Amino acid sequence: MPGWKKAAAGVAVTLATVLAPAAATPAQATPAHCPGLYVVAIPGTWETSKADPGKGMLAAVADDLPNGAYADYVAYTATAFPWEGEVYGRSKNEAIAGARGMISEVAGRCGNTRFALLGYSQGADAAGDLAAEIGTGLGIVPADRVALVGLIADPRRSPTDNLIGPAVPGAGAGGPRLTGFGWLSNRTYSFCAVGDLYCSTPEGDFAARIAGFFAQVSNADPAQFGNYHSLGLELLNDALAAGGIGLLHDQLNGAAYEERKQQIDDFVKSGIHQSYPHYRVAGSATALTWLRGQLAGLA
Repeated sequence: MPGWKKAAAGVAVTLATVLAPAAATPAQATPAHCPGLYVVAIPGTWETSKADPGKGMLAAVADDLPNGAYADYVAYTATAFPWEGEVYGRSKNEAIAGARGMISEVAGRCGNTRFALLGYSQGADAAGDLAAEIGTGLGIVPADRVALVGLIADPRRSPTDNLIGPAVPGAGAGGPRLTGFGWLSNRTYSFCAVGDLYCSTPEGDFAARIAGFFAQVSNADPAQFGNYHSLGLELLNDALAAGGIGLLHDQLNGAAYEERKQQIDDFVKSGIHQSYPHYRVAGSATALTWLRGQLAGLA
């Protein structure tokens, strides 16, 4: 395999494999009653599956909330590779459809229920896309019924998103949501640990950005073709402005591949992507306890 193809493939694989599995626990059922706050949480890659539903990291945020709040967890394929059965894009779309269905069902019979949407990693990718739908008036509920959106290690994090915690460089590997969060912007909170390459890809790392782009379009939604085109064009223009073909060659040749492989290996071993249970974002509050406190206040 030519050096640049080998490098791109390596980046695409590794960006997906930084997600460590968590112990699976049974998912909750949609409530028969009408809670004051209905929390829909989407776990990350390998934290859940259709056959073995799990909650993953988000259980520490949404389980056992005060009376008036009820949490549901989306069980979806949660894979990243074709040989696992589903490519990343199809897996993510399953998560979006599952969360959309949960919210729609409760909203249809509970006129006073408000909603919160949470996601970690691939789950944050899905939750963020659904939040963008709702916030721009294209979702299944009006934006004023969504009280909070929490995105942990979002691979589509934009530098303009409402980041809670220390500043981080770059943006998510999958590229930003071009529409933003609209009316939900002031209620959408992003968390990205310093050094987490999944949500903080350096702006000049075009090999990683290209890999992230192809992961996003691996199960293309025809309704999103316009956004895909705009995102791809933005990526191309950025690459050309930064150095064009010569820069891409330097980042995708054999020597660059070996350097990147070592960088990614170091990142995986660091555990940064799994650090959010103890990653402090405000005083003694971690990403998880900060979100939990917000939900408890809304319950």
